[in-house]
Amino acid sequence: MWLAYYSPATLEEALELKARFGARGAIIAGGTDVVVELTQGRRPRDQVLIDITRIPGLTRIEMDDQGRIHLGPLVTHNHVVASPLLRARAFPLVKAAWQVGSPQIRNRGTVVGNLVTASPANDTIPPLMALDAHLVLRSVRGSRVVPLREFYRGVRQTVLAPDEVVTEIVFPALPETARGNFLKIGLREGQYIAIVSVAVALWFEGQHIARAAITLGAVAPTIVHAEAAEAYLVGKPLTPEVIEEAARRAVEAARPIDDIRASAAYRRAMVEALTRRALREILEGTETQAVPQRPPLLWGDRQPYDTALAATVVHPPQPIVMRINGETRVFRSGHHKTLLRLLREEAGLPGTKEGCAEGECGACTVLLNGVAVTSCLVPAPAAHGADVVTVEGLSQGGQLHPVQQAFVRTAAVQCGYCTPGFVVAAARLLDEFPNPDPETVAQGLVGNLCRCTGYYSIIEAVTTAHHAADEPTP
Repeated sequence: MWLAYYSPATLEEALELKARFGARGAIIAGGTDVVVELTQGRRPRDQVLIDITRIPGLTRIEMDDQGRIHLGPLVTHNHVVASPLLRARAFPLVKAAWQVGSPQIRNRGTVVGNLVTASPANDTIPPLMALDAHLVLRSVRGSRVVPLREFYRGVRQTVLAPDEVVTEIVFPALPETARGNFLKIGLREGQYIAIVSVAVALWFEGQHIARAAITLGAVAPTIVHAEAAEAYLVGKPLTPEVIEEAARRAVEAARPIDDIRASAAYRRAMVEALTRRALREILEGTETQAVPQRPPLLWGDRQPYDTALAATVVHPPQPIVMRINGETRVFRSGHHKTLLRLLREEAGLPGTKEGCAEGECGACTVLLNGVAVTSCLVPAPAAHGADVVTVEGLSQGGQLHPVQQAFVRTAAVQCGYCTPGFVVAAARLLDEFPNPDPETVAQGLVGNLCRCTGYYSIIEAVTTAHHAADEPTP
């Protein structure tokens, strides 16, 4: 699917490679967009991938002495969700990141990648626009800072030059007196693309609003500010009457289209409804309730992108070396495959299944350096030097894993195709929550789909799996 795969050890080397290959060289981190586009033939076949995930220091989330928050280019959505700083000082971004895909997708997909893809339906753009974010763009020629609202030229179009890389997101932290929210609506409860999204940030002086930002997603070619509503809110207290008028005025900024997911009329109605709801939640103090205080991340004791390389690696010609289920394996083929395909075809481990090849179903879930990911979206070379655990590696000493035992006991296995992904994800979930309640299980497994609709038995299996460790294997 790609011509060559480079894993530079430093950012400077990555910039040199980007300058060398220009538009042919695609920066890849999570791969949740790039790999899908390559698989579907929406990128040229001579594409060169430049993997920056092994460069240390790019996952930083910190606030400087001027009150500005800095996010590195490898900050994943789950990094955002897990950050106490962002929860306290950039909550709309946390709430948006929590609603991106699934734990497996949030463990790979980066916020910078979400911004660069430049879809008006992407979740993290509206809150960062509302927070007045700026992007640092670097190349071998130097660096420049671009306001996020000036970064987009249209649908999937940005001002990035062919040799530039986004190396940082910077925005002012919300003061303690400010409040923010993010809401979106889609066609289902999880793993969905926004039909409409709304981000709100309000800066208060006493009981009155000193400044307001309302940004709308999926209702125009780019994310837009609801300027009439923002101007109306300034100087007023947040009351039910003010909320109603602000919601009505927010619709003025929407320029939606009719498409397969919704009509323009429906989108306009949802702009008003979501704006009203977002402001009401701030008024009632309930905006934070939708994000768990302790969210399931499926991390284990590792974080995404916490491994580094001593020197740049190029695949091919260098072989891919990894530990799979505790055994070191060396692969001299499969460089142009996803990790899923390499595991099935080169490693001879067919337990990991392909259900969608888009990261939608979770059947291909594996643990990559202890972190649950969808292996259909991970380029095989990205696992060079990594630890990989598949469903075949969960049992120990001939004894089934407690989750596997529980699946048998509760008849959670139906056709069985989705089962490996469920079992791997559930095993990692139980490492974080040894006695999870059904809601936590549902949140942790939102990225795994069962086409036999066996969810009740699956949730029962996971919530009771800790009992299975003491039972004999059937």
